[in-house]
Amino acid sequence: MEPLIAARKDAGLTQAELADRAGLSRMTVQRMESGTLDPRMSTVLEMCRALGLEPMLVPTGLRQEVEAFLRSGGKYLAQPSGVSAPPSIVETLGG
Repeated sequence: MEPLIAARKDAGLTQAELADRAGLSRMTVQRMESGTLDPRMSTVLEMCRALGLEPMLVPTGLRQEVEAFLRSGGKYLAQPSGVSAPPSIVETLGG
């Protein structure tokens, strides 16, 4: 829930505003953020979409690699970072 709370705050939304955008009650958002409600996936998806996020499910075994790839700005996996690194996939596709 921490990333959703941070995204809500970064967007400058109150719990009530997020609830309204996601079609949920303010109490549902409050309970989810406080950890007293274990939401259904569909509820989490609605909150994400209301925040302009698109969640991505990643197999546990690939999580570290996917996170490293995203942090690297799209550099190819298992390649060194820095000047000798291959161009980012964004650069390759855009170039």
